[in-house]
Amino acid sequence: MSRVTVDDIAIFLEKVFPIENSEEYDNCGLIAGDREQKVSRVVLSLDTTSKAVECAIKNKADLIITHHPLIFGGILSVSEDDYKGRLLRRMTKNDISNYACHTNLDMTDDFGNTAIAEALCGVNVEPLEGVACGVTFEPGYIDYMTLGRFIKVIENSLNCSGCISICDQSRKVGKVFCQGGSFDESSIPAIIDNGIDTVISGEIKHHICVLLDELGISTIIAGHSATEQVYLPKLKKLLEDNFEDVEFILNFNNETGFRKDAPNEN
Repeated sequence: MSRVTVDDIAIFLEKVFPIENSEEYDNCGLIAGDREQKVSRVVLSLDTTSKAVECAIKNKADLIITHHPLIFGGILSVSEDDYKGRLLRRMTKNDISNYACHTNLDMTDDFGNTAIAEALCGVNVEPLEGVACGVTFEPGYIDYMTLGRFIKVIENSLNCSGCISICDQSRKVGKVFCQGGSFDESSIPAIIDNGIDTVISGEIKHHICVLLDELGISTIIAGHSATEQVYLPKLKKLLEDNFEDVEFILNFNNETGFRKDAPNEN
């Protein structure tokens, strides 16, 4: 039987992804459960959903680690009338704890945004100075990459249902800025100053796409989940290397698809 506890895993994660790096609005850390609970199996998922909870129950898991917290802000009740209440009650009944690494993970480029760049076979990957999070890279496939061709690379590599771009697809892609999840508009000055010609994110507001297009900067919207699901295999490897007695199970239940090199769901 594993001697690892929920608290052991929480302490480790908070060393790698310090809670103090999270945004003020966020709710990172232990969401539900017992810190002293022994852990033999863990489910990793982007969100705490009914499918993720069922995966945990089916596999007799003791902990669900997610990117997005189940609880944002206050909660007035834990009842069957609300889906969050139902999920919390179901986890409690089955002795399953719940932990979230959200913006504290996002702020760790070596882990989050770098994982996206690596999935796209980017080269010369570097954090972009002057932004809260985000990396720059160059396409590593061919010498001359057009926006249209790069979109196909993204769709195939991230296995997303499709990308959105309002820009001329014959444009050259030379220096890319990648920011998973939602695009932070405060990054724009640094993007301009550093000669970025293409921006990839999960969500970008239309008026921001128009603004950047007028500046000659292409935008590609690849989907919030598609740009973040690549974090999960890397998180699994990180945890497996540090907790050999614990089994970690990937669950892509809330994705339009999952990476082609990812294992099947349990």
